[in-house]
Amino acid sequence: MTDILDSDLLLEEIVRRHARAKERRENWLPTWQDCYDHALPQRGNFFGSYQTGAVRTEQIYDATAMDAADQLAASMLGNLTPPWTQWFGLKPGPALSAGEAAALSPVLEKAGRTLQTHFDRSNFAVEVHQCFLDLIVGGTASLFFEETEPGNFSAFRFTATPLAHISLEEGESGILDGTFRELFLTLSQIQARYPFADLPNKVVSVGEKDPQQKFSILESILPLKGGSILYHALLNEEGVDQELLRLKLPISPVINFRWQKSPGEIYGRSPVMKALPDIKTANKVVELILKNASISVSGIWQADDDGVLNPSNIELKPGTIIPKAVGSKGLSPLEMPGRFDVSQIVLEDLRTRIRHALLADKLAPVNAPRMTATEVLERAAEMALLLGATYGRLQSEFLTPLIQRAYSILRRRGEVPDVMIDGRSVTIDYRSPLARAQSQGNVQNTLSWINSALAMGGEAAQSVDLGAAARFLGEALGVPGDLIKNPKALAALSESQTLSPPLQEPLPQEKTNE
Repeated sequence: MTDILDSDLLLEEIVRRHARAKERRENWLPTWQDCYDHALPQRGNFFGSYQTGAVRTEQIYDATAMDAADQLAASMLGNLTPPWTQWFGLKPGPALSAGEAAALSPVLEKAGRTLQTHFDRSNFAVEVHQCFLDLIVGGTASLFFEETEPGNFSAFRFTATPLAHISLEEGESGILDGTFRELFLTLSQIQARYPFADLPNKVVSVGEKDPQQKFSILESILPLKGGSILYHALLNEEGVDQELLRLKLPISPVINFRWQKSPGEIYGRSPVMKALPDIKTANKVVELILKNASISVSGIWQADDDGVLNPSNIELKPGTIIPKAVGSKGLSPLEMPGRFDVSQIVLEDLRTRIRHALLADKLAPVNAPRMTATEVLERAAEMALLLGATYGRLQSEFLTPLIQRAYSILRRRGEVPDVMIDGRSVTIDYRSPLARAQSQGNVQNTLSWINSALAMGGEAAQSVDLGAAARFLGEALGVPGDLIKNPKALAALSESQTLSPPLQEPLPQEKTNE
C-alpha cells in the first residue's frame, strides 16, 4: 500500500479494500458457522444476529466437541502463556561479545520480569483464552493490543475480536498485513474511544435520544511504506463515511494468528474443521439413540376403532382406566423390530477420534494419580512432535509480535532499557512448558553424554567442561540468565568496563498518539 496519509483518496481506498476483503471471506462463512454451531455455539455469529446469552444448543445432542475444544484452549493457555508464570524472557543476542552479554543479561532479565508483571496485571489471560477458542474452532484469531492511559494498573489492554467482525488481507510474503474490524458502538462508547473525533450532529442527536442506539464503525490497520502502520477509524452512517481517527504507528496494534495455513489461503484451518464429519456423525447418532430411547420408554401402541376407545383422550400413566368395547383388544403395545445396541460401539469410536483430533487425549490433565519420570518425558516429547508445526506458527505470528509490541510500549514509557529486540543484540527466550518440552531431547542427550564420558574416566572425563555444560543445561531449562555464572564473560567484562558502541548509543524515541 502506498503512503496515502495525506491523500483525499484515503476513505475511498479503505472502503474499496474492505469490500474486497469481505468478498474474499464469503466462502469461509458457512464452514465457520458449521464449526461454531457444533463446537462453540455461543460464540459464532456469521449470518444475522442473535441476543447475547440466547440458547443456541437446541440441535446439540453430543457435547464431546464442545468439551474437547474447551480443554484444548485451556491447555494451550497453560502450555504457551501460563498466567502468573514467567513464560518468556530476554537475553543477549549472538552479536554481542561475552563481556557485553554478561553486563546486559541482568538488565534484560529485569526488563523481562517488568513485561511479565504488566501482562499479569492486565486482562491478557482472559482475552487470550477467547482467542485460543477462536483459533481451535475457526482456525484464525485476532487480538487487539492497545495501550492504556498512564496511571492505570497495567499499561496493556487486550481485546479478543470475534472472527465474524474481522476481514484480513495477506501480503506477498504470506504474512497477514491488513486488518479490517467492524465495531458497533453507542454514542458514549464512540466519544470515549475517539475523544477528539468530530461527530456529525445527526449522530449526536440520535445517540442522545436513544443511549442504546449503536453505530457502525470500521477500523482499519494497514501497512505503509517504511514499515509503519496506518490506524484509521471510519463512521458509516446512512451511507456517509465520516473519519473519526487517523494515526501513524510504528507497530501494529492487532495480532492475527492461525492454527494451520494452506497455500494460497488467507485464513487458517482449525482442528475442528478436520474433525467436523465425526462431530456431525456423533451428534446424529446420539440424536437417534435418544429417539430410540424415548420410543422404548413410552412405546408405540395400537387400538381397535370400536367406537368406544378414543385415542386422543388416552394418557399413559399409572392408575389410568382405558375403556374398551366388549370383545375388542382395546389398547395393545406394538412389538419393536430390534435394538440399536451397535450405536454405542460407533459412538465410542467417533468420540475417540474427536478427542484425538482436538488433542484432548494429549494435552488434557492426567487421570492417573502418579506418573513415572519416563512417562513424563515421553508425554512431553509426543506433545512437542504433535504441536511442532502449530507452535512454530504461533511463535512467529503470535508470541514474537506480542512481546515486541509490549516492549515497544514500555520502552516508550521508559520502564525498560532503550534497546531493540532485533534478534542480534537482544533476543526472546521462550520459557513456556511447551517450549521447554521441545528442548527436553537436547537436555537428555547432553546428560547422557556427560554421564558416559565421566564413567569412561581418563581423557574422556577431562574432555567434559562441567561449567559450560551446566550453563547449557540452565539455558535449555529456562533458568534466568542472571543466575548463571560465566567466569570467562566476567573476566572479559573486567577488562573492558564499557559496552560496545551499538549498545551505548540510545535509540531514537518514536512519538505516537496511540
